[in-house]
Amino acid sequence: MTTVSDDVIDCMARMKGEEQPFAVATVVRVQGAAAAKAGAKAVVRGDGELVGFIGGGCATGAVRKAGLKALADGQARLIRVLPGDVMTGEEGVENFRSVCPSGGTMEIFIEPVLPRPALLIAGASPVARALCDLASRIGYAVTVAAMPDDLDGFESAHQRIEGFDLEQAIRGDTRFVVVATQGKRDREALKAALESQAPYVAFIGSRRKAAVLAAAMRDAGIDEIRLKALRAPAGLHLGAVTPEEIALSVLAEVTCVRRQGGQAATLADADASAAAGNQADSMPEGCCKGH
Repeated sequence: MTTVSDDVIDCMARMKGEEQPFAVATVVRVQGAAAAKAGAKAVVRGDGELVGFIGGGCATGAVRKAGLKALADGQARLIRVLPGDVMTGEEGVENFRSVCPSGGTMEIFIEPVLPRPALLIAGASPVARALCDLASRIGYAVTVAAMPDDLDGFESAHQRIEGFDLEQAIRGDTRFVVVATQGKRDREALKAALESQAPYVAFIGSRRKAAVLAAAMRDAGIDEIRLKALRAPAGLHLGAVTPEEIALSVLAEVTCVRRQGGQAATLADADASAAAGNQADSMPEGCCKGH
């Protein structure tokens, strides 16, 4: 039985604690002579560095390449490192040519370990609370930014910060920011969200209100490209009315973007006219008036 080295175990624990992505490579089968035995493990870091011993140069190169692919697409894969004169095709297995003189064959399972996707919610409206609760329950690491008096009730949040200085809250891998202020410091929160590097920024509110705020953002110097990318009203059109239903529509769009590489934009555009009534305009009078 192969013993996993302390270096590999420590590396996995440290990177998981720091919410850093990595891939675990495990030798599952060896035929013929090979430097590593079944059960050997190595960690592939995001920069391509390997921690642990997985075999010689041919195996190391193949594991590094496959590990980085797994981190990019989030998919586990089985690879086979084998001599070039016996290359065979088999569904579900990626072959890598080996030029090592030993002539052995190794099968290695590559499994990505990715941090929870990060979602930042700006605001403490009923929709913000519903969105925080729902997103936390399905695996998102949620950060809530709101005024100090409004942060109570977000127990499921991964992190809570006071105010809308989003630079301190946004992780390097944060892709999703949803502004759910609904009348309380809308401009401040939206400006901070648009100035962030997050590719997905959405605003919960009516189309009319979003247009007014967009004009204010333009006057404040926000780049036109960022304004055009703003998703407002946020979410897919589900006929949502209640805060919980609106949160569901927003999270559906976020998940679609995350899983399908942005195809939710097509859905949102197709539903744009109907989505205008999906959120703020459907709420009680006075909920969504900005400053």
